[in-house]
Amino acid sequence: MNTLSAVFLFFSIFIAYPLHADQITNLLAIDASHEESNQDSSANKVIEVNTSRQTDKKIQTRLQKIFSEIAYLARIKVHVSNGIVTLEGQVNTTSAENKALQLAEQVVGVVEVENQLVINHDLEDRLENTWIKLVKTLKSVLTSLPIVLMAITAFALFWIIGRWLSRRQSLYRKIAPNYFLANLLGQITQLIFILFGLIFALSLLDLTALLGSILGAAGIMGLAVGFAVKDTVENYIASILLSLRNPFEVNDLVSVNGIEGNVVRLTTRATILLSLDGNHIRIPNSSVFKAVIINYTRNAERRFEFDVGIDPQHDLLAVKTLALEVLNSIEGVLNDPKPMVSIEALGDFSVILRIYGWTDQEKYDFLKVKSETIRQIKQAFDQENIVMPEPTYRILKAEEANVHAVDEDSKQSQSLSADQQPRMISDITVDVSVDNTIEKKATEELARSEVENLLDKNAAQE
Repeated sequence: MNTLSAVFLFFSIFIAYPLHADQITNLLAIDASHEESNQDSSANKVIEVNTSRQTDKKIQTRLQKIFSEIAYLARIKVHVSNGIVTLEGQVNTTSAENKALQLAEQVVGVVEVENQLVINHDLEDRLENTWIKLVKTLKSVLTSLPIVLMAITAFALFWIIGRWLSRRQSLYRKIAPNYFLANLLGQITQLIFILFGLIFALSLLDLTALLGSILGAAGIMGLAVGFAVKDTVENYIASILLSLRNPFEVNDLVSVNGIEGNVVRLTTRATILLSLDGNHIRIPNSSVFKAVIINYTRNAERRFEFDVGIDPQHDLLAVKTLALEVLNSIEGVLNDPKPMVSIEALGDFSVILRIYGWTDQEKYDFLKVKSETIRQIKQAFDQENIVMPEPTYRILKAEEANVHAVDEDSKQSQSLSADQQPRMISDITVDVSVDNTIEKKATEELARSEVENLLDKNAAQE
């Protein structure tokens, strides 16, 4: 009912007013510029040399007959002498006075019009005249009411049909499998029906010229609103592009400009991630569309790496061989692609080894495999007395500059005694299976939410 009330008000303003503008102007308006226009037109007339009383009589008779046919000018008296027309009497409004002057100016042979009309300010006459005009206006409105109601009904019918068609998502999904595009097609269909309804209604009322003004005003308003909501429009367009070619799927582990998390959903405004510590992250789609995205889940095989520092005195080739043997024995580290150990750098206190290994994320947990690899590498190095030194600083006093400092590095390189060796625990099986905690939370969050998700497994992938 609120929609129909708004439509009725719209048509009442834009339809009833143009039909009866003259009557309302007669009641209230004062045309101050009319006298100037009459003076300009009189100045441009050519005055004839020959004139006669018969000519003046014809002008007077003609004007008197014209005024007698118009009710609000019937009391005006006309006198003509040598083409000079003098108007006397009373009129009720300024518009009636201007009308009389205009008619007198249009008669051929009139040289000048002398205005001696008096506007009647009698309250009784004013009220009577106003009442007559209001009754006439009301009758005109009642006469045009059926066609106005028909126009409103037609417009409302187009509106309802367009809204009904816009909700037939199964039809649009056949045209565009993407949910977002199907919804967009429905909205466009509703807009087209509303526009056709407006054109049809204005055609019934013979006001099609008003449509251009409405569309022009709507265009200017749309431009202003577009500048005001530029970011919102940018997000909306980015949502369309992201839904056409999905850079990720639900539950993919991604990094968007350094922000990591599992994908929960893609909405018309933002991409929702669930971080590894369980927090929701909302990133505007315009930022996602322009961002550098790392998708860790798209490829099942993923490589991990970490650095280990060893004492420069050790045989580097033997240490690399030992590290590779350990990598090949760890559950979850793939043999193909092969693991690798490289000498990365010579540090101030140690040689830096970088250890690489691959794991299958669909079978094993990435973080667990990496953690277990670090643990076993450390344990193997300890068993083989491979020292991983800490930074050592030597401070000498000025007076002791010639005294040999104690060689702390040699002490660190000495092996620990048997009773000082840490107890190695080698009979414990470490679980490296996939941990789906975050994935389950993301799936539950998607199922609970009623917000649309624009990610589709059938959509094109990037």
